[in-house]
Amino acid sequence: MTVGVLNTDQKTCMQKNASPAKLTELIQHNLGSLENIIDYNIKNEIKLFRISSDLIPFGSSSFNSLLWWKIFSAKFEAIGEKIRKSGMRVSMHPGQYTVLNSPNEEVVRRAVADLDYHALLLECLGVGMEHKIVLHIGGVYQDKKAASARFVASYQKLSTAVKSRLVIENDDKSYNISDVLALGKFLHAPVIFDNLHHAINPSELKISETEWIEEARKTWQVKDGKQKIHYSQQNPLNRVGSHATSIRIDEFLEFYHKVSRTDLDIMLEVKDKNISALKCINATSTNKGHAALEQEWCRYKYKVLENAPLSYPKIEQLLNNGEAYPVRDFYRLVESALSEASKKENQLRTMLHIWEKLQDDVTEQESKSFFKSIENFKAGRKTLESLKNVLWKLALQYQKTELLQSYYFAL
Repeated sequence: MTVGVLNTDQKTCMQKNASPAKLTELIQHNLGSLENIIDYNIKNEIKLFRISSDLIPFGSSSFNSLLWWKIFSAKFEAIGEKIRKSGMRVSMHPGQYTVLNSPNEEVVRRAVADLDYHALLLECLGVGMEHKIVLHIGGVYQDKKAASARFVASYQKLSTAVKSRLVIENDDKSYNISDVLALGKFLHAPVIFDNLHHAINPSELKISETEWIEEARKTWQVKDGKQKIHYSQQNPLNRVGSHATSIRIDEFLEFYHKVSRTDLDIMLEVKDKNISALKCINATSTNKGHAALEQEWCRYKYKVLENAPLSYPKIEQLLNNGEAYPVRDFYRLVESALSEASKKENQLRTMLHIWEKLQDDVTEQESKSFFKSIENFKAGRKTLESLKNVLWKLALQYQKTELLQSYYFAL
């Protein structure tokens, strides 16, 4: 998924409403959204993307009887061509209910059906075997050895189409990186190292993250494409294992330079998704210039103004030198600003700044309605979210590109 990008939402429905007509409508919408995401990724040089498992509602269930892979074959081909031509790598990650090592045969049957669905979807896009399906081993069920044996048995019965794409990953509770490497080597399946899962559920063998990444590398063959790892940071305000709202740039760069590999794909797992992806791409790029930071500042500036107005002139001053590329200092200042709680007077000031971008286009009635809402907000009768929604709808109605691309409405 993406954050703050127009026309990229995914839709689904309740099972009772999953008629062929409704499913056709939803799939058409979702494929259109996926194509818009791919276009966004290409424009912003995002080379790694995880496609939502919910792209086809009830894709592995009998509730969806559509031959969607045939009905939408032309659309799949068009999207796949963009992926292939751009050099992008896509993957999929079935959810927590896709469990191959369950002692319940029905759960395993559904898991196999779900993996078949994922493989078919990637096949429809016409992408090679380096485009993967990521899976955790599953539960322990009071007997880890028996549970691991069930995983092996289920894995060996999978179709070639699934096995050629399946990669396995360490988790934060049951199967640490040592466990998964042992299974990966036995099954000849590539292994993904996840740094946050490893920090929470480490192996008894105490070696560095870079050494574990090198061990995982040995499970990747040429046909699997570049080795891929997952990178995330702990959200300090949530339960252990919760992903951070945004990637903290200093922490990421320390990891990035420690790994020091140019042949490694790093998948970010983070709440603000593409926003952090752009941050990390800009921070590690050797060919970006001042214009990239100016573009980012246009996206961040209203949110910075809302949270920390004193940081606004500091960032403006940092960017005054049109020749420099102070990428790390820029994101440090932005992160510091966004970590502050916004005050009501700053919220009001920011909304009025945005209103200035709209006031020459709106009708008299829209103007009256907005300022009435402002008074209600001051009196506590209207929420910040509802007022932002008013501004967003007006920006959309009058096609104010600067506002529509702003992180003010997304963060």
